Amino acid sequence: MDLRETKTKRSITNAFLEIRAKKPLERITVKEVSERAEISKATFYLHYRDMYDLSNYLQENIIAEILHHVENPDDMIYNPCKSSREMIEGFYANRGMVSILFSGSQFSRLPEKIEAEIKKTLFSHHPELKDDVYANIRITYQLMGAFYAFYRYEDSFGYDAVFGSVERITKLFELK
Repeated sequence: MDLRETKTKRSITNAFLEIRAKKPLERITVKEVSERAEISKATFYLHYRDMYDLSNYLQENIIAEILHHVENPDDMIYNPCKSSREMIEGFYANRGMVSILFSGSQFSRLPEKIEAEIKKTLFSHHPELKDDVYANIRITYQLMGAFYAFYRYEDSFGYDAVFGSVERITKLFELK
């Protein structure tokens, strides 16, 4: 990617994020982002199909950032406390972007996309778990529970209290 393309994509991203912080995705137009980015609509379309394509691209980047905190996907099975802690640290480290990109109608997409990525990686290492109902439900329950508990209660009780509670609950998932 050359420097002009990099600058154009950065300009589009910054314009989108400024607008997205104030408006739901469904109400943002290519015209609005193009004007804010000081580019033509045609230039926008050289890089993205529409607002959903741009949003999806940015969401995937944040998910990769969150998953970067998870050292070993196998820990979802063998060390759930560690994997929950790493996942929450990833959510917390990216909470600003998460609150913009996954607000409103997009909120449930974050844990769903993370679950899909975790399972894809985990099942590539352990194909025998792909059709294991217990493993699938446990991963979903652990991930969704930690995610929604963190976002629901972090403002009210604080990071440490919420994480401590999630950790205590997650210990129930540890294999004996």
